[in-house]
Amino acid sequence: MVSAVVLDVGETLIDETRIFSRWADRLGLPRGTFLGLIGACAATDRPLEHAFELARPGFDVPAEIARWAADEPDGLRENFDADDLYDDVRPALAALRDAGYAVVVAGNQPPQARRALEAMDLPVDSIRTSDEWGVEKPDPEFFARVADLTGVPPSGIAYVGDRLDNDVLPAADAGMRPVLIRRGPWGYLHATRPEAARVDVVDSLHELAACLGRPD
Repeated sequence: MVSAVVLDVGETLIDETRIFSRWADRLGLPRGTFLGLIGACAATDRPLEHAFELARPGFDVPAEIARWAADEPDGLRENFDADDLYDDVRPALAALRDAGYAVVVAGNQPPQARRALEAMDLPVDSIRTSDEWGVEKPDPEFFARVADLTGVPPSGIAYVGDRLDNDVLPAADAGMRPVLIRRGPWGYLHATRPEAARVDVVDSLHELAACLGRPD
């Protein structure tokens, strides 16, 4: 039985629409165009960085982030805040904790993401990012770190994410229970793939408690 639920960040907890809309503005593109390029990358299994390359060949994302920070030091820029949380996040995570699950957030995120998430005062036990661990999904070491953090054997952990390739199939390979949330461009696309038969698929975080059963 599962006793710990670990959740990805982007498009699992955080709706990234505002982030990529700001990026479109920064790139001088119509928002629909840039969001479409991101969808195209999801559909063709290209990394997200390719959307920037398609929009602006040779574009240096880290350098532009630095320039953007200098131009708008007090703006959100490529970051997120509590207004970007999906509506189901707070009540669903609170319900999981009330049901007896340990609840952890762990995803591929830059250093400022942990501060942003902690400022939201989410009902979770721990928050960690790939940056502080020095390892990113889908590396098996990331999921080993998840197990160490929870103190629960992999078989007692459910990992919830919006991608088969980066999130839930590597979690399954690590011995965890994989749960795909069907939202964001990758979530909707990946839920239609044959590999999704290997995982639980939910449309909302509210479905997790019923999907997982009672914790040990």
